Amino acid sequence: VLGLGIIGGGVMHLSPEHLYLPDPVLERLNISPSDVADAIESALIAKAEGRLHTAPKSAVLPGDGRYMMSTLAVGEDEGLTILKAVGVYPGNGARGLPTSTGAILALDAHTGRLRAVLGAAWVTAVRTAGLSAVAARKMADPNAETIAFVGCGVQASSHLAAFRALFPLKKVFAVGRSAKSTDRFVDEVRALGLTAEVRDAETAIREADLVVSSITLDYSVVPFLDASWMKPGAFAAITDLFIPWKNESAGAFSSIYVDDLVQERASDKPMVPGHLITGDLTELATGGPVARSDAQPSAFVFRGLALGDYAAASLALARAEASGAGQRVVPEA
Repeated sequence: VLGLGIIGGGVMHLSPEHLYLPDPVLERLNISPSDVADAIESALIAKAEGRLHTAPKSAVLPGDGRYMMSTLAVGEDEGLTILKAVGVYPGNGARGLPTSTGAILALDAHTGRLRAVLGAAWVTAVRTAGLSAVAARKMADPNAETIAFVGCGVQASSHLAAFRALFPLKKVFAVGRSAKSTDRFVDEVRALGLTAEVRDAETAIREADLVVSSITLDYSVVPFLDASWMKPGAFAAITDLFIPWKNESAGAFSSIYVDDLVQERASDKPMVPGHLITGDLTELATGGPVARSDAQPSAFVFRGLALGDYAAASLALARAEASGAGQRVVPEA
């Protein structure tokens, strides 16, 4: 148990009473993908109206393939400050640990007191798919029936759940580097009553109405996806910073939206050439319907933003407090 710290002659409680919500507890809250997407849309509107404040996502690459990142947001409506710190650790597989891990702090926005500690895996998975869903609601063909997943890990599963709620999906193409993860994902798809086929990347993308790319973040990957393979009118949700896509092919998209233009312009390493970016997610959520092109594909390319983490974490905290879920941590006197 943490003790007390003294700052400027006053007493600071380093570990006040708070709620502990690990990922298994968050999963059992049964929050639907549509609930998460709706929360993200509400947060986008709150930000546009000045009721939600966010900082650009920060990232550090210390070497050995490690990738650490953090997000920070303050919401006036919920009265919360949400801070997330996560990382990708390639060596964790050999250690029997998840390759992506981290934690989230929820603080009272007016006093700074700790309200809750949340696991980061569930929030990261559902907010990423929720961001894609918000974009897909505006940009994708509502009658899409086929979807290709490049990368068959956690994000493939979370995006499958989110996109099944939006589209009348019938067939799934799986493209993965690991036979184990690909087979697991194919079994998951078939258990849902959908057709699943393992394909090479080009064939899968050429046949799909929707594409989700979610490879592990690794800038050493040689790009192997080409936007010119996309069907006319198809939509791609690109969660992996455009790393696996050939940069010179980005012009094949009729429109490219990113999650946050300010964040993208402040980033040292742009995802796509700036002149190809049409707008960002706030514009999509607040600007009415987006004109789709039946002749060319479109894409939502994103690195993740504090607003998505805020929306998912604050929604989960509200549900947990209402249902009595989680463990109440009370420090010793």
